[in-house]
Amino acid sequence: MTSPKPIVYRKLGLNPDIDFERSAIGIITVTPSESAVIGADIAIKSGDVYLGFVDRFSGTLILTGRISAVESAVQAVIHYFQNDLGYATCPVTKK
Repeated sequence: MTSPKPIVYRKLGLNPDIDFERSAIGIITVTPSESAVIGADIAIKSGDVYLGFVDRFSGTLILTGRISAVESAVQAVIHYFQNDLGYATCPVTKK
């Protein structure tokens, strides 16, 4: 999500005072759900993104940062899951 309104940050449990300046939110859901931890590690190592939320039980990963940084982090996670782990992946959508 690019340029979300502050209410979206609050509803996701993120702090809009800290995160709103960052311009984008990336949401990834993975199965098996424990893979969210691997995705979080790859994402934060790939660039300047903030790890807003990770849940190894639901497989949810939420990233915030500048649009280009979030986009790169999501692509890095998908690339690793697809090419190294052999996961089936879905296309990335932007809105």
